[in-house]
Amino acid sequence: MTFLSPQFLWLFLAVAALAGVYLVLQLGRRRYAVRFTNLALLESVAPRRPGWRRHVTATVFLVGTAALVLALARPSRAEQVPRERATVVMAIDTSLSMEATDVEPSRLVAAQDAAVVFLDQLPGTINVGLVTFDGFAVVAVPPTTDRDLVRRAIDGLELGEGTAIGEAVYASLEALDQVPDPAEANEPVPGRVVLMSDGETTVGRSNQGSVEAADAAGVEVSTIAFGTDEGVVEIGGQDVPVPVNEDALEAIADDTGGSFFTAASKAELARVYADIGTSVGFETEQREITRWFVGAALATLFAAAALSLAWFARLP
Repeated sequence: MTFLSPQFLWLFLAVAALAGVYLVLQLGRRRYAVRFTNLALLESVAPRRPGWRRHVTATVFLVGTAALVLALARPSRAEQVPRERATVVMAIDTSLSMEATDVEPSRLVAAQDAAVVFLDQLPGTINVGLVTFDGFAVVAVPPTTDRDLVRRAIDGLELGEGTAIGEAVYASLEALDQVPDPAEANEPVPGRVVLMSDGETTVGRSNQGSVEAADAAGVEVSTIAFGTDEGVVEIGGQDVPVPVNEDALEAIADDTGGSFFTAASKAELARVYADIGTSVGFETEQREITRWFVGAALATLFAAAALSLAWFARLP
């Protein structure tokens, strides 16, 4: 919790001084009672001393005063609020290596399931697009808020030969360029690319060229290295190793300011998408919560008044 007007916190010194004066007065009253040697007469003069109840009302009153000081300082806390106008393009590798079963039931099926969960985590105001890539990259779904359209495209993914990661980044950037600015402010719409692959580019433009293009567009590319070093696929009756190339994907993320993740299981991939969904779908803002402290102050001060009236027939 932070305070927008912290200078008012100095008023806590006044609250502390008030508490100190109260303690001094109470000690003085106790000394006076001890000096009153005729205790029987004291009982007849003041047969019903308030005792602990007096301290309860004073404590509640001081707590309410402290809450008012906090309210004056305008407390605020960090809250996550949905981003407006943001766009996410998911680029999913559909090369034959995604048929490997080192991630159950297969890399592709696990990726499809987690991508659907990712969609559900994003605020409805965010546009989501889908790029698929194997030997070439295709914008399967331009950025849209129609989640059902994106889900159907994810469910219908098919595998092909080759892996064109560089082309996937270029296609994602082109998809982001097509998103209109609803405010017509002639400003780029906030965008992010989430690219998932085993990381081995075999055809198309280079990773480095796509990184430079993303930098020029001011777009972060977050990457997910999907699979393990033990992955294999069957091609022509033979098992062909398809180990994940984490270094290549990490370099893309680092060079564009994005985040790099590894996902060696379906559960791990779901957690990765949850992290990405939070980072691209929400932003942290300081929200003022002064009314909470005003409410707490009023409640405690009313309580102090009620106790004083009930016990002493007067206000504190």
